[in-house]
Amino acid sequence: QVQLVESGGGLVQVGGSLRLSCAASTSISSINTMGWYRQAPGKQRELIARISSSTNTYYADSVKGRFTISRDNAKNTVYLQMNSLKPEDTAVYYCNTVFSSKFAWGQGTQVSVSS
Repeated sequence: QVQLVESGGGLVQVGGSLRLSCAASTSISSINTMGWYRQAPGKQRELIARISSSTNTYYADSVKGRFTISRDNAKNTVYLQMNSLKPEDTAVYYCNTVFSSKFAWGQGTQVSVSS
């Protein structure tokens, strides 16, 4: 079973930055699109950024211009650079496939932004 391990979260102040990593236990080079999702307390999990194998990217309006997704197929890792963080970015962040069959969800990484 494929494992996804997210890391890099933490507690930051408004305006701060974090870089999240998602390491997969399988090769991601054949996976067309990987994405970052987040789930805030009391809300559904939502897709906030995705990246294709040709490195085309998409961002939800809520993070556009502040977050950057990237991937390193050689390391089987997907990254999310988060800048200018806001309190509403507080959530548990997960990675997974976007259009193909989902892997089992990892434990996620908690991001908390204090005002």
